[in-house]
Amino acid sequence: MIPDRQRVPVLDVDATPLRVNELMDAMAGLIADGTPGTVLGHNLHSITLFHSCQDFRSLYQNSSIVLLDGAPVAMLWGLAHRRQLRLLGQGTMSYRLGSMDWIPELGNVTGLERVAVIGAGREANTTAVARLRSIIPGATVDGMPGEGWDDALESAVVKWLKEFRPQLVLLGLGMPLQESVLLRRLGQLPPAVYCTVGGAIEQVAGIQKLAPRWLGRLGLEWAWRLVLHPGRVAYRVFVEPWKLAGLLIRRRFQPSKTKGK
Repeated sequence: MIPDRQRVPVLDVDATPLRVNELMDAMAGLIADGTPGTVLGHNLHSITLFHSCQDFRSLYQNSSIVLLDGAPVAMLWGLAHRRQLRLLGQGTMSYRLGSMDWIPELGNVTGLERVAVIGAGREANTTAVARLRSIIPGATVDGMPGEGWDDALESAVVKWLKEFRPQLVLLGLGMPLQESVLLRRLGQLPPAVYCTVGGAIEQVAGIQKLAPRWLGRLGLEWAWRLVLHPGRVAYRVFVEPWKLAGLLIRRRFQPSKTKGK
């Protein structure tokens, strides 16, 4: 059973606060149901898109599970639910789940037998598939690279997924491309749990260096990424929070123009 969504009041979004073992149980439940499901993650980038793009917002609102991915989002959620956390004896960051917090635990998903890995370059995809086979003993794991993604490759991936019929799909094309693919194609895809995992395929493969997990618990993983990939991360760190603040202020004072969009 998947817990009810809980709102992050400051950001006006709903998320599903789960720890790793609870997420594994929730995925097992979705797989047992045999119906399409999605597992998405919320960070400041996704929340900016949530408030600026109607289709993106619709995808998140209809997702089976929305994880507290980014540390700032988890911290704001924790501030809003301090009393509940005290009663449970839990810390805020125990509910902060980035993709690499749960992918190594997929062997604990009951009934998981077929996994598809979509994204990254050919070398990274092949290596990640091999490592996932060791993480999920006995499961059939296969993949298709996502480098140079275009309409032709997207159609080929859809066709391959229909033939392979996985139970779980790790979709690592980066945000917002991976979400756009789900928006376009989810109705055409075979029943499975579709998880957006960003750059985690390269991290599973060992090609992209993973930040120490203690940095994630302190909410400083962004600093690690900024040092390693300044061109890719600087905008999200220094500019996007201000853009999000502007969107939230406008949404607060012009509710009639944004409500329900």
